[in-house]
Amino acid sequence: MTGTWISTRAWLLMLPLLVVMTAVIGWPLVDTVRLSFTDAKLVGTEGGFVGTANYIKMLTGSNFQRALVTTTWFAVISVAAEMVLGVLAALLLNQQFRGRTALRALMILPWALPTVVNATLWRLIYNPEYGALNAALTQLGLLDSYRSWLGEPGTALAALIVADCWKNFPLVALIALAALQAVPRDITAASLVDGAGPFNRFRFVIMPYLAGPLLVALVLRTIEAFKVFDIIWVMTRGGPANSTRTLSILVYQEAFSFQRAGSGASLALIVTLLVTILAAAYAALLRKAAGAS
Repeated sequence: MTGTWISTRAWLLMLPLLVVMTAVIGWPLVDTVRLSFTDAKLVGTEGGFVGTANYIKMLTGSNFQRALVTTTWFAVISVAAEMVLGVLAALLLNQQFRGRTALRALMILPWALPTVVNATLWRLIYNPEYGALNAALTQLGLLDSYRSWLGEPGTALAALIVADCWKNFPLVALIALAALQAVPRDITAASLVDGAGPFNRFRFVIMPYLAGPLLVALVLRTIEAFKVFDIIWVMTRGGPANSTRTLSILVYQEAFSFQRAGSGASLALIVTLLVTILAAAYAALLRKAAGAS
């Protein structure tokens, strides 16, 4: 009886939160599903039922396929670079040296900056007329003339990846640094006495302590990178020639720029499904890693 009352009271305490979540998340999701099966416009009539036509159109269209490839490249390269840079920064900041505390505080700044501010900052750096990057490269003799880094399809995506890595690798570094604090000093000292080199110490002594936290960081960053929108929208709006148009940008353009609410809703649900599958795969990986440890 006591257990039943505790369970009932717990549900009563959670009821306001459940009502808010249903209103904020549940109803818009249900309405988006309904909208995805119609040819409704953003402004005007409700639109008629078209079945799965929107989904077939989106999945078979060249715009979706190109955006999916762009999103995948952006996510894979940026997350891989962030993981490597984050671990290297954590290993550096875990050493004893003068000014370490100040450097740790400075490293947080890029991650703490709002994404819009970060994107605007990098737009100024990449500016083809007075950008700091062009000035530095020409003064070093690496460039003959200024380039439009965000205006050329061959360099725009790489420029965005650099900006994204600069903002987000501190998060990986902080997670890795926290994990490094748990590595026992006596084990590290014993490996030095045994003559283990830097690579073997990292592989056999440090990496087992980093694996779990780094997997969590990998999950968070991959999902965020896969649904990236704000930094790309501020810096390139998906251009030039749609070379940086990701799935989230395509959803926005389909629903709001072209005002096709029905097909935009179907595309949004496709992206949601892809992210959910990705999250489920990572969750399974996390459970497997936890079980192995």
